[in-house]
Amino acid sequence: MSVADPIAFAVFLVLWLAYAWITDKRHLGSRVSLTRAMNIQRAVWIRNAMKRDLRMIDTQIMSGLQNGTAFFASTSILALGGCFALLGATEKVFMIFGDLPSVFQAGRAGFEMKVGGLACIFGYSFFKFGWSYRLFNYCTILLGAVPMAGDVHKDPAGAERACERVIRMNILAAGHFNAGLRAIFLSIGYLGWFVSPYLFMVSTVFIIFVLVRRQFYSEARRTVLESVG
Repeated sequence: MSVADPIAFAVFLVLWLAYAWITDKRHLGSRVSLTRAMNIQRAVWIRNAMKRDLRMIDTQIMSGLQNGTAFFASTSILALGGCFALLGATEKVFMIFGDLPSVFQAGRAGFEMKVGGLACIFGYSFFKFGWSYRLFNYCTILLGAVPMAGDVHKDPAGAERACERVIRMNILAAGHFNAGLRAIFLSIGYLGWFVSPYLFMVSTVFIIFVLVRRQFYSEARRTVLESVG
């Protein structure tokens, strides 16, 4: 493989980690990310739920969050299986694309290594989605443990602690879901490596650009922040 290949892979990892750090832990200048703004809304939702005796609406929301997480977990498993199927059909792939030397310039070993890396990305996303699903399940149980609205006055401090547990668990579950979804998005940029390391770097930068725009400059962010204000 060429010298550009490990450089391109290093750029991919650095941009991935930097984007995750900025989105989850920091601001971009003075701008709050959409993820952090939504975490505020999660807290508002749970605190409103504590004021309701009938929480069917809240359990439906939790169910929707779990169903979305389960969908992406299943998708990751299917994509992971596709990667292993591709490894088993390497000879056929080379026969089909044998006239495109720019695609498989690294040879069979390089191609299998790239597919293995793609499989690792999907494996990572599956574990993130799987754990997120479990945490949303725990969150539902913790929500059920929150005192009823009429009983909050009996132990306000205990009710507040129960509410904070639900909020923290919900934010943790959302964090793992976002990490898995981030891996799915970046796997699209990773596909550029099968053509050339230079396209790999360009496609990764483009994906990161799109994700940064959605997190810090999108209409969705402005809508959430208006509701926060």
